[in-house]
Amino acid sequence: MICAGLGSTSNTTRETVLAALDAALAHHSLGRAKLDALATVPRKKDEAGFHEAASHLGLPLIVASEEALEAAAGSCLTVSRASLRATGFDSASEAAALAACGATARLLGPRLVREGVTCAIATTGNQP
Repeated sequence: MICAGLGSTSNTTRETVLAALDAALAHHSLGRAKLDALATVPRKKDEAGFHEAASHLGLPLIVASEEALEAAAGSCLTVSRASLRATGFDSASEAAALAACGATARLLGPRLVREGVTCAIATTGNQP
């Protein structure tokens, strides 16, 4: 499984989310077709841009549970004071991606930030 975790400032647009997602995928030499899901944290579950991007891509938007996020938090690579204040996690996007992929998940690298949207890519197994 390959999942893109998302975080953002409020009221982000689908286009901004897709631009951040594409930048993160390109950074890891991946295309949209490799993605299995998008993920976020509970405090961002109503972010319209995330839902619109997931719908546009035909992918589920996973809202990671607090328990899964807590389990994943120790594997995050980035510490963001803004994310910590807003969501309670050092990196909402990294924690969400890891939590969605499960116990064997690993990040492909630290999150990328584009126009107020953060995106981190996590995978399980031998992918990509």
